[in-house]
This record gives sequence, structure tokens and C-alpha cells, in this order.
Amino acid sequence: MDNLSEALEKLKLASADSATDSVERCLDCLLKALAHNNMEASVKIQEMGVLLLLPALLNPQSSCTPKVANIIAEVAKNEFMRSPCVEAGLIPPLVQLLSSTDQEVLLQTGRALGNICYDSHSLQAQLINMGVIPTLVKLLGIHAHNTALTEMCLIAFGNLAELESSKEQFASTNIAEELVRLFQKQSEHEKREMIFEVLAPLAENDMIKLQLVEAGLVECLLEVVAQTVDGEREEDVAQLKTASDLMVLLLLGDESMQKLFEGGKGSVFQRVLSWIPSHNHQLQLAGALAIANFARNDGNCIHMVDAGIVQKLLELLDRHVEEGNVTVQHAALSALRNLAIPVVNKSKMLAAGVSDVVLKFLQSEMPPVQFKLLGTLRMLIDTQAEAADQLGTNGKLVERLVEWCEAKDHAGVMGESNRLLSALIRHSKSKDVVRAVIQGEGVKYLVTMATSEHMIMQNEALVALGLIAALDLVAAEKDFVGAGLVSVLHKLLSDERSAPEIKYNSMILICAVMGSEPLLKEVQALAFIDVVSKLRAHENKTVSHQASLTEQRLTAQS
Repeated sequence: MDNLSEALEKLKLASADSATDSVERCLDCLLKALAHNNMEASVKIQEMGVLLLLPALLNPQSSCTPKVANIIAEVAKNEFMRSPCVEAGLIPPLVQLLSSTDQEVLLQTGRALGNICYDSHSLQAQLINMGVIPTLVKLLGIHAHNTALTEMCLIAFGNLAELESSKEQFASTNIAEELVRLFQKQSEHEKREMIFEVLAPLAENDMIKLQLVEAGLVECLLEVVAQTVDGEREEDVAQLKTASDLMVLLLLGDESMQKLFEGGKGSVFQRVLSWIPSHNHQLQLAGALAIANFARNDGNCIHMVDAGIVQKLLELLDRHVEEGNVTVQHAALSALRNLAIPVVNKSKMLAAGVSDVVLKFLQSEMPPVQFKLLGTLRMLIDTQAEAADQLGTNGKLVERLVEWCEAKDHAGVMGESNRLLSALIRHSKSKDVVRAVIQGEGVKYLVTMATSEHMIMQNEALVALGLIAALDLVAAEKDFVGAGLVSVLHKLLSDERSAPEIKYNSMILICAVMGSEPLLKEVQALAFIDVVSKLRAHENKTVSHQASLTEQRLTAQS
């Protein structure tokens, strides 16, 4: 340590005199001390105020510069030294050195900046604002043959790409082309993994997704999948997962997805289809997720259903009733749900037996599967009266729905159960379905659903309750009273925030329940006529007209 103290004193003097040889010897001594005991040497460097000398020594023309940058990189390995490095003003001169042509300067500068800014979003954001991203991308292109420099750039990209503010800057460079070019040259697992770690956060940006697709990344990924699908080594399994996951991520962008779909004739789309019957669970999962992503517009959905993709998904699901891979079940159900959105697909999918296969998963205890199962059935029965009637009179389904309406730990499952219960009634308009829901004790959940914070759910509940009242008021009377339906309707009509359709459907329901003596007494006790008469002046003509009709009914019953 005495040698270090002496070297630090000499460095102070030598830097003041600009004596290059003397400075170099002192820097060598510092590097040796840091290699021997980094923490102790770093403390000494800080105590003696040497950090403040270093900005002046970071001169692009000086032969000392690589060593100075190396010292900063070593010192900044210690977390407690990072703030002092920033306070000493080291970041601006280091950033300027990134435009150097000296590869050793670039390497040590990159290390120094990386260590100073490690794990600090605010410092990384500062680097982005100083324009390091275009500079580093350019360096990657120029020095692609230099392994150490390439790795330095990749590590920097990996850190910076985590920040949302970086994505716009990356998108304005040719990063996609550079990374794909680099990837094509690599055969080692570790090197590819480094590139993957940069690609994944970058590919979250839709503009960069498209750039990566245009640069040929998809072809690279398909090649990785083909090379590793039958591999049993750990690294093969890891590469297969990373490549197929990234492929699915690229399909999340509308433009990149449509480019790869190519009207359903694209080679990429066809290749992804071949993953679904695979025996590899990872490929099955990626294939099903890819179909779900392709199925994000009606045109694609209609084409895929006509091309027989539904059958492939049903066969996949059948394989997983027993095998029970939850992620594959979830992905395949997601794909079916999306495919069922266009009206023209619903009857075709029902005829293909989709609802029968989906019902096999009713016993699943996994909320993600339950959620997608419910959503798929709800999409299928929309405007399909016969299917809604068939499912609505399925005792096991109604029983499970009522059970899931209590799933307070899983709001998504609870919401979808309520919505499917309502949909079965709304689309079937069947007295048998209404009776099945009443017998299954599902009415109270629809009353609660009418108080939801989501207007669409409120409305769906009110329409279903109106149909129950119209089709079998006698059987539902006890449940309506027990669930406090009249009180709920009073609140909805009194609340100024209620949407016009909520007010309209609430009044329709009030008129319907007045045929029951106990419910009529509740209506009279709550002085509904006062609330309704105010709505006659409502700006929405449909609401004001219904208010007049409802007021007449209330007056006639008083």
C-alpha cells in the first residue's frame, strides 16, 4: 500500500506536469494494486482525490488513455465507487472516447461506462440522452471481427434495452441488421445466448419487431428450432425455448405478424403450423401461441378456420386432457377463443366439435385454463341460440359456473363465469336455460354482476335478469328477493353516473318484476316513481320515453 500511496502522489505531480512516461508508470502501479486488492486500492484512490485527476487524462490523443479507462473500469466494479466516479465528472469524457478508432480505448471505455452505470436506470438514461446508442451500434458494425468489443457492445445493449426510453433510439439505427448479421455468424451457444438477451427486450417494440423480421431474424430462428428440436443437451433445450419464444414475440406486432402471415400462404406461417402436431411440448406451446397471435384480425381468423387449423388445435387439446400440460392447454384455448370471434366462424367451429373438447377441461383447477375455457365458450355461443341452449342446459357446466362465480381470488375467472352465465341466457332466450340457472342457484350472481364497475358487465347482467323475469318470474321470485334485486335497481336508477343503457334496462326490468307481489311491494316501498319521473327529462330520448312508460306502470300499480 505504501507503494500505491507513493504512486498516487507521483501521479498527482506527473499529471500536473503532463509527463507521459511518469504518468504511465504510475498508472501501471495502480492497475497492479487494483489486481492485488481491488477494494482496498479503490478506497485509497478515492481518499487521495485521484479520481478528480482522471477526466483530464482521458485524452483521445494520449497513449495513457486505455490504462486510465481500465483503472476506472476496475474501480467502478465496487458499488461504493460509482457515485464518486460520476461526481468526478468521468462520464462525459468517457462518452466522447466512444468515437475513438483505437480498439483498446473503445474496449476499456465501454467497460468503464458499463461498470459505472451498472444497475442504475438514471445513469443509463443519462447515457441514452448523450447519444451512446447510435455510436455503439456503429461500433458493432465496424468492429464485428473483434470478439471482446462485440461482447462489450452486446452487454451495453442488453442493459440499455431494458429502458423504454432506449427503444426509439434503437429503432432509428440499423441495430436489427447488425444483430441478425452477428447471429448468423455465431455457432456457439453462449454467443447466441448473448444476442438473444439483447433481442428479447428490443423485440418488445413494434417498430423493431418489423425491422427484425425484414432483416431475416425469423429464418435464423426457424433454423435454430430445426437444429435443436431433437437435441437432448441442456443447451439445445434452452436454445429451442428461446428461439420459439422470440418467434412468438415477433408475432405480437400487427405489421410484423401480417408480413409473416402473407395471406396464410407464408412459409413461416406454414412452418409454425407444423409445430402443433409435434411431440415437443415447447414447440406445441409456441405453435398454439403463434396461431393465437395470427388470429388477431377477422380476415386471418376466417382463413385459418377454412384451412382446417381448428382440427389441429382440437387434436392437440385432446392429447393434453391426460398429459395435462397447463401452458399448452392455455395457449390452445387462447387460439380457439380468438378464432371464434368472427361471426362466420362460430357455426363452423361448433360443427367441428369445439365446445365438446373444451368442456373436457371443466375439471381443471388451474385458473389460467379456466379463464380461457370460459372465454372460448362465451365467444362460441355469441348469436348461436342452439349452442347456447345446449350448453345452458348442461348441468355440470352450470354447476361449475356457479362455483367459479365465487372465485374471489381469481377476478378474471369470476368475471368470465358471470359473463358466460349471462350469455347462455341472453343468446338462448330459453326457459329451460333460465330454469337450469335458477336451479343451479346462479341468479344471485347475476344480480351482483349488475353492480359491476364495468358497464358492459352491468348491461349483460340486466338483460339476462330481464329475460329471467320475462320467462319464469314465479320460479325466480325468491332468488330476486333474496339477492336484493329491487334495491340494486333503485341504486342504478338514482346514480347519475349510470350510462343511458343501464338506466333503460333497469326500467325494463322494474316493469317485468312488478308481476310478482313481493317484488312489487319492494318497488312501492322504495318510491321508484320519484326516481323514474326525474328520468323523463333525460337527454337520451330512449331513456326519457322508457321513463314515461315505466311511470305509467308504476302509477297503475299504486
